[in-house]
Amino acid sequence: MQEIEMDNIYEEPEYRGKIKEDANQAEMRVCRLLFLSFGILCIIQASLNLALRLTSYSNQNTAQYSDEGLTLNELQDMKNALTRDRKTLENRIMELLNKVETLKEERAKLEISLSDMHSCKSPKQCPPAWKLINSKCYLLSTESKTWMDSRKDCQSKGADLVIINSEQEQTAIYRLDGNERLLVWIGLHGTNGSFIWVDGLTPKTQFWQRGQPDGGGPNNTQACVEMYHKYPVSSSWNDASCELKRRWLCEKDLCP
Repeated sequence: MQEIEMDNIYEEPEYRGKIKEDANQAEMRVCRLLFLSFGILCIIQASLNLALRLTSYSNQNTAQYSDEGLTLNELQDMKNALTRDRKTLENRIMELLNKVETLKEERAKLEISLSDMHSCKSPKQCPPAWKLINSKCYLLSTESKTWMDSRKDCQSKGADLVIINSEQEQTAIYRLDGNERLLVWIGLHGTNGSFIWVDGLTPKTQFWQRGQPDGGGPNNTQACVEMYHKYPVSSSWNDASCELKRRWLCEKDLCP
């Protein structure tokens, strides 16, 4: 099997640089969340102060307007208006408190993600025969199996059939092998009339051949997706019977 070198993609320094950049971005997001949380707390404090002022203002004006001969109904209306304003402020405070809790949860998740990034800073390599592309490892099989058996083989290796999320990834995978007649299973399959990846998500980008997917006619017998190198990189997907035997492409993270 002929392999096309992808020097720029597999260089380890690029990978370490990407991890460092991702870590820096995550740290910046955590800092922004901290500043935002502090700002919201300041707003809450100001709202509480305003509520106390309104209450004090209500008591003072009640006595003042009574001295000026205002009717009891007028005083009651003013009191009701102030009460409504205070209730509105209390509701707003509760909304802000809920937002603070949400921000705390997001910050905790970011801290976990940041910790995971730091733990993967040390140089790591894909297993033998796997190829590194942008922090993911890919393995092109040397034999042919059905779509389901292909997926089971990937899972036995701690991976799954490949999920393609961008044009860049589609191009890199397309160039893994120089065989122009290569047919490989990818991790896209049909269910309930639509296509989803093996992780349950719908495709962000799609690279179907013209007229595809066609579902195999009225019986909808074609529910698994193959990549065919006979066609251009941007239109190389085809839906086919899952029972056909093809080579397949496994994918797993370099730092799981």
